Amino acid sequence: MATTEIFGTQPAPDMWLVIGTAALALAAVAPRVVWRLSRNAITIAHEGGHGLIALVTGRRLDGIRLHSDTSGLTVSRGKPTGLGMILTAAAGYTAPPLLGLGGAWLLAAHRITLLLWVATALLVAMLVMIRNAYGALTVILTGASFLLVSWLTGPLVQAGFAYTAVWFLLLGGVRPAFELQSKRRHGGAPDSDADQLARLTHVPPAMWFFLFHAVSLCSLIGGGRWLLGL
Repeated sequence: MATTEIFGTQPAPDMWLVIGTAALALAAVAPRVVWRLSRNAITIAHEGGHGLIALVTGRRLDGIRLHSDTSGLTVSRGKPTGLGMILTAAAGYTAPPLLGLGGAWLLAAHRITLLLWVATALLVAMLVMIRNAYGALTVILTGASFLLVSWLTGPLVQAGFAYTAVWFLLLGGVRPAFELQSKRRHGGAPDSDADQLARLTHVPPAMWFFLFHAVSLCSLIGGGRWLLGL
């Protein structure tokens, strides 16, 4: 594929495709039985966010694990307190909606092919840090789907796939923080990202949940407006 094609622009899809892909993404997020499987993709973005910010802030990334129950673990080494650790801990729940917002910006600029290749590159980079077989399989399959669509399919299929993926990140990025709050109310997840952030900053977990919700909902509203051309 020529570089000019990757970095060039593609025609904007019809509105029926934009709305149809939003409905498809919602169908992958809303029903509990489907969400149990589709949530794996959100976990990839969540743990990838932890890993990326750990590297950016100068921490040493030891590895990432993804589990079949859709949980994950990112291990990094460095100073146990300070801004780098805070940003790393905060990156998980904010990564999926922010990635969706970035994807919506690219699609609004009609750079569908570029989005597919950027996603593939990020997944390849993440694969290097995966430390368990299930995690490797999940990332390989996800990356392969982006690569095959960008390499083998036509503009309509590429647009449908890209818009579905971005809508899924925007919609799917909202649900995990609410699930975590519910789990904590019932005595679960005592060492969640919000609790770690509370210990690091002496700010109550409720304030960190407010941040997670604000980022995800604002990303959904802003990204949705870009996708719909509003």
